[in-house]
Amino acid sequence: MKKMLLPLLTLFLFCSCGLNKAKATEETVKSEKSVEQKVPLVVPVFDADSAYLFVAQQVAFGPRVPESKAHARCTDYFVSAFSRFGVKTQVQQGVVERFDGKIIKAKNIIASFNEAEKRRILLCAHWDSRPYSDNDSDEANWYKPILGANDGASGCGVLMELARQISFAKPNIGVDIVLFDMEDSGTPQFFQGQTKQHTWCLGSQYWAQTPHVKNYRAEYGILLDMVGAKDAMFYKERYSVHYAALVVDKIWQCAERLGYGNYFINELGGYIIDDHYYINELAGIPMVDIIQYCPSESGFGDYWHTQNDDMDIIDKNTLKVIGQTLLELIYQN
Repeated sequence: MKKMLLPLLTLFLFCSCGLNKAKATEETVKSEKSVEQKVPLVVPVFDADSAYLFVAQQVAFGPRVPESKAHARCTDYFVSAFSRFGVKTQVQQGVVERFDGKIIKAKNIIASFNEAEKRRILLCAHWDSRPYSDNDSDEANWYKPILGANDGASGCGVLMELARQISFAKPNIGVDIVLFDMEDSGTPQFFQGQTKQHTWCLGSQYWAQTPHVKNYRAEYGILLDMVGAKDAMFYKERYSVHYAALVVDKIWQCAERLGYGNYFINELGGYIIDDHYYINELAGIPMVDIIQYCPSESGFGDYWHTQNDDMDIIDKNTLKVIGQTLLELIYQN
């Protein structure tokens, strides 16, 4: 019996080792597959010519002042364009009160990719034009609306090109693009009457309190504002650092790796009340404002809120810098 037991025991040990080896091999394969699934996707190449065209097409409608014909036509344009990219698009309409008490119907344009994904990022810009040129040196222009090529259309143009690229190759994360209305209808400098607080960014205030999805959450958000001017410089906006310091660092480090350090300046800028402020305050989503900052009296370019904010301001190189940085963040997330 003892002699018989030894061969049987040897056979058992051999089979057991074989099973363990097979199991170990299977676990290794699973592990390798797991690693393979985490390999970052290929980052698309941002097409600056396409983004420039999207900016020009918006400007061609004229000033997109809320409740104007140009505003209505541009609404249809956005919905049609995003629908061509195969993305679910909706227009969120809300009633807001302007600085002078006038009731306005605001329209936020929302496009959502990968709706089933729980991990999401929020990308935003404002699409309306300022109804006043209250920073213009010529008083005769103060009551004229601006074209807003840089102040509005540039950020939307970048996000439209991002949407076009995403339609070709889906990232591993959900992406929500929101174009806010009524950002630029705040109290003009020449206004002499009584006004209320928080008269800017009315579309984002509305969205933050009534998001397009109940209990909407995003890991973080990025706002684009005035991102198309030649040789623009983007300092770290201070509210962004206060609410979303880690996201700020992530963006600026990404831009540095791509060789865009001369655009994304690793220094603090000013405090700017913009759409991101209300998303942080009211919706609790850590959001960063990528916005041109100039060390001047206004903090912006000399064309800001004037009749000179037209297509002559827009530079394809700047659009490329912003767009490629965002694509890198989205696909390497």
